[in-house]
Parts: sequence; C-alpha cells; structure tokens
Amino acid sequence: MNKTMFYFWIVVIAIIAFFTKEIATVMMLYLILMTLNGIHSTIKDFYDDWKSRH
Repeated sequence: MNKTMFYFWIVVIAIIAFFTKEIATVMMLYLILMTLNGIHSTIKDFYDDWKSRH
C-alpha cells in the first residue's frame, strides 16, 4: 500500500468515527493499519531481495 492510499484510509476511518463518536476505534485502527503497512513493507523488501538473487 502506498502512502496515498494509507492516508486515504486513515481519513475515511476518521470521518466515519467522527460521525459515530468512536474516537478510540480510530486510534486502534490506525495502529493496525500502521502495523500491517510495516509488515507489508518488510515482506516486499524480502521478496525484492530474493528475486534479485534468483
């Protein structure tokens, strides 16, 4: 996920949370998205390294 899509989803979640008054949900989902983004970046780096060796 590129940074544009990441921030897009954060804004969408924040807008939904604003109308439903669930601010804690925004914080938890933000942490989950940050973690998944980090995992995705790590796996992509490993894959690119593996691909360049073979």
